[in-house]
Amino acid sequence: MKKLINDVGTIVTDALTGMAAANPGLRVDIANRIVYRASGPRQGKVGLVSGGGSGHEPLHAAFVGYGMLDAACPGEIFTSPVPDQVIEAGKEVDGGAGVLHIVKNYTGDVLNFRLAAELAAEEGLEVASVLVNDDVAVRDSLYTAGRRGTGATVFVEKISGALAESGASLTEVARVATEVNKRSRSFGIALTPCSLPGTGKPTFELSDTEIEIGVGIHGEPGRARAAAGPVRELVGIAMDAIDEDLPLGDDTLVMVNGMGGTSLIELYITFAEVDAYLRGKGANVSRALVGNYVTSLDMQGFSVTVCRLNDELTRLWDAPVETSGLRWGR
Repeated sequence: MKKLINDVGTIVTDALTGMAAANPGLRVDIANRIVYRASGPRQGKVGLVSGGGSGHEPLHAAFVGYGMLDAACPGEIFTSPVPDQVIEAGKEVDGGAGVLHIVKNYTGDVLNFRLAAELAAEEGLEVASVLVNDDVAVRDSLYTAGRRGTGATVFVEKISGALAESGASLTEVARVATEVNKRSRSFGIALTPCSLPGTGKPTFELSDTEIEIGVGIHGEPGRARAAAGPVRELVGIAMDAIDEDLPLGDDTLVMVNGMGGTSLIELYITFAEVDAYLRGKGANVSRALVGNYVTSLDMQGFSVTVCRLNDELTRLWDAPVETSGLRWGR
């Protein structure tokens, strides 16, 4: 597998160097592998910190900026950040109103963020944590106990980030983040595996005629392996699973997400089928994202994430945001 890298051992730091050079609105601590807003903490504002394994870009570092995260902690490829990163990030973004950890439900992330929160509390930093576990494909997998955290992470970071920007308390920001997760569900389907830099091999095997239904963002297996078919059928599988878990209707925020190797024309075809499915359920797609937001290196496929909106969440979604990964309203 050919990759645009210099050395397997410097992939994350080389990428962070490029991110720093391309984004003057960010301050990148390459030694400690933490991405911050260049403007630093604002007094009286809750600081938002998230992170996870690299290889899922633009999640999380590209969502650092006004209206979203204050800091992101990237780990090695598909590997959780270490507690020291998270503790350092929390100290740096604390504006006196506390810090919210947004944590995807993977075992390493959960353990390391929990330890970081405990150690930070011992040093006098007020920390709250919200767990994102939106994936309805499987319960328990190679990486986690319980549901995996996937696309809803973007929704949680954006909506809670907007509320934090308004000066809300840590309790309120955590409440809204929890509500977004509660109202969100995701499901992914892979057409191909991804390949890890350095191994030269795919993370799992699929024949040219097979797909993985319910795949995770690390390439971990899903519900079943099946024959490839028209996108209308694949969308039906994904949306039926979501609707069974969270009945669809009303105003809905929808993200059709590429996994890193899927062309945009395919994603728009996929979105058309998702939109038709939701209209058939009486739902109104009032807000939408189509593109690569939570990737799995070079995997081909898609995931769908939906969030049933209310007036508060819609207002916060529409609030201004200025990051390298999302930008509107400013």
